[in-house]
Amino acid sequence: MTAGTAGPAIAAPPAWSRAFPATPEQAREARRFLSRILAGSPAADDAILCVSELAANAVIHSHSRKPGGHFTVRAEIRHGDRLRVEVQDQGGSWTSHKTARDAPQGRGLAIVARLARDSGRSGDSRTGWIVWFELHAPGLAPGAAGGASRS
Repeated sequence: MTAGTAGPAIAAPPAWSRAFPATPEQAREARRFLSRILAGSPAADDAILCVSELAANAVIHSHSRKPGGHFTVRAEIRHGDRLRVEVQDQGGSWTSHKTARDAPQGRGLAIVARLARDSGRSGDSRTGWIVWFELHAPGLAPGAAGGASRS
């Protein structure tokens, strides 16, 4: 390569992003959004369950629930067979509510951790939390967006 010439272009991994109003019914829309991206993938059911849990947490536990609030779902295919999904909220304390041992609340992040190859949370209560998970998604071809809009 000589000075002034560009090297080969490195393609960015396929990625999609969409913001949703932080209302309870929008968790369903987040599931539909991810479902269109993963149409036909063996990882679709687990990924849709996980994004549903994270979207519900954003709506219930974060500042996103305040009037005019929103949460954002991002999905990205990495290394050809790894799906990373993030849900970003608008912050808040995310304090744990004490519930009875058999109560239906408080199990969402445990479900995500069990289904995902990896998961975590970054950010802070002031600027917002990003809660993410990664799944092995064999056969998920770049560009297989099934009608979902790319970011």
